[in-house]
Amino acid sequence: MGRHLEAVGGKQPGLTPPAPSPSADQTARERLVLAAASLFTRKGYAATTVREIVTAAGVTKPVLYYYFQNKEGIYLELIRTPFHELDSLLDTSQTAKGSASQKILSLCDEIFSLVLENLQAARLMTSIYYGPPQGAPFFDFDRYHFKLHDVFRRLVKQGIHRGEFQKGNVNDRMWTIVGVINVAMESQLCHPEIAIDRRQLARILRLILKGMSSGSKKKKARAT
Repeated sequence: MGRHLEAVGGKQPGLTPPAPSPSADQTARERLVLAAASLFTRKGYAATTVREIVTAAGVTKPVLYYYFQNKEGIYLELIRTPFHELDSLLDTSQTAKGSASQKILSLCDEIFSLVLENLQAARLMTSIYYGPPQGAPFFDFDRYHFKLHDVFRRLVKQGIHRGEFQKGNVNDRMWTIVGVINVAMESQLCHPEIAIDRRQLARILRLILKGMSSGSKKKKARAT
């Protein structure tokens, strides 16, 4: 029975994990998260056991149970933490000062930096979202994706309303910006040796924003 519970990441009924010793501190918690991220990504969620996670992290099962309760808990921690940070970035961008272009550049840089800081979680999320079902707990990835789209739509509309951008299809422009971020993220995940970095991402986005600019339209008209 205990072996079955371990395989699904659960705790034995009635087992109250003891508090960790002084040595099982935040460092142990971080090791558990890193070990779980690596194993989930390499083997898949369902195939990874609690025993494998604690062995890779160099801790005991009670330490994992103390911090995360079970395998499901450590998986949700891995996914929720960066997405909560993304949520905060999206909310803050709504009240940020500056032009629409400045807000778009700043938000894109912050999102990309968040991805770079959480590459293992990004790999895991990608494998869960696009790959075959792995029995992982449900997480509403789409809610964050749609919110990101809405924020960039608002920023593009703001730029048009202020006369900063030419009038045009808002969705087309939103998808162009989101697409560049996605390509940059995928390059980091798949081809780090030739990946787009923060500076290159900013240069690409400036080219896009320059094309959207109402000022570039006026210069072109004067030149002809």
